[in-house]
Amino acid sequence: MKKLATVLFAAGLLASATACSASQQLSTTETCERIQSVVSNPANGAGKTGMNRLANQIRPIHAVASDDLKPALQSILEYTDEQAKETPDEAKLAELQSGYEQASGTYSRLCS
Repeated sequence: MKKLATVLFAAGLLASATACSASQQLSTTETCERIQSVVSNPANGAGKTGMNRLANQIRPIHAVASDDLKPALQSILEYTDEQAKETPDEAKLAELQSGYEQASGTYSRLCS
């Protein structure tokens, strides 16, 4: 009986942990509000440290972002990750630049 109670207790903990960790997708408006709070911080754009900080603050938003903004955030993350490297690959940055610019346009269009 004690083993059964332990198994049921563990199953209950697992079920509640799963429910707590399930993310809810944000609406486009909610995603825009969260992104705006990140990009409005002037420290999130200065140099490699700023790019790294920006990327790390966008990652949790990207995980729950609206379907409209998720691809744009992915492009921004790829660009900022490369930009924040000790020695960024210039060819890769040039390749990612157009996606970054399109993502900025998407953000401006949807979040203005």
